Amino acid sequence: MRSGIDILVGTPGRIKDHLQNGKLDLTKVKHVVLDEVDQMLDMGFAEQVEDILRVAYKKDSEDNPQTLLFSATCPHWVYDVAKKYMKSRYEQIDLIGKKTQKAATTVEHLAIECHWSQRAAVIGDVIQVYSGSHGRTIIFCETKKEANELALNASIKQDCQSLHGDIPQKQREITLKGFRNGTFKVLVATNVAARGLDIPEVDLVVQSSPPK
Repeated sequence: MRSGIDILVGTPGRIKDHLQNGKLDLTKVKHVVLDEVDQMLDMGFAEQVEDILRVAYKKDSEDNPQTLLFSATCPHWVYDVAKKYMKSRYEQIDLIGKKTQKAATTVEHLAIECHWSQRAAVIGDVIQVYSGSHGRTIIFCETKKEANELALNASIKQDCQSLHGDIPQKQREITLKGFRNGTFKVLVATNVAARGLDIPEVDLVVQSSPPK
């Protein structure tokens, strides 16, 4: 950073630290990209993001940075924030259109209604039918406790391991490598731990309960 850089990628807290310590100058920034804007402005980051943007933007100036906001969902308040930092003639690009969701056409979606006490048994049967003993399956759970319990449940006949925030980073890497290599066939992960996973050839993805 001292020698000068072209692109800076950072979390709001860390960028703000560098600004406050005088180690970062954003006055000459040409482009600002805010990823996951609905989350960033809703999870207590809003104030930090605003503090950072205030440094790079001048009120009603034509020389303000080009601003790009990316979001999977766009509640009305996202547009309110957008107007604050984007030029009045900003462009909105919608990749979903009038559809309620946009998913791969090669993926089949199924919803199965069952009592929570039968969920492990039903998931075990679904894996058997749709993934078999050779296919790969990822199961998403809401909590770490649920992930651990499901990974140890006898209803899942295939080798199974869990992945969540309490597992040390080194072990997480070993687990993911084992899943990629086919050492075990079923990975039970919390939604948070699963962000950014890149694993090819997964036959089945199960949400153990609808995402909230």
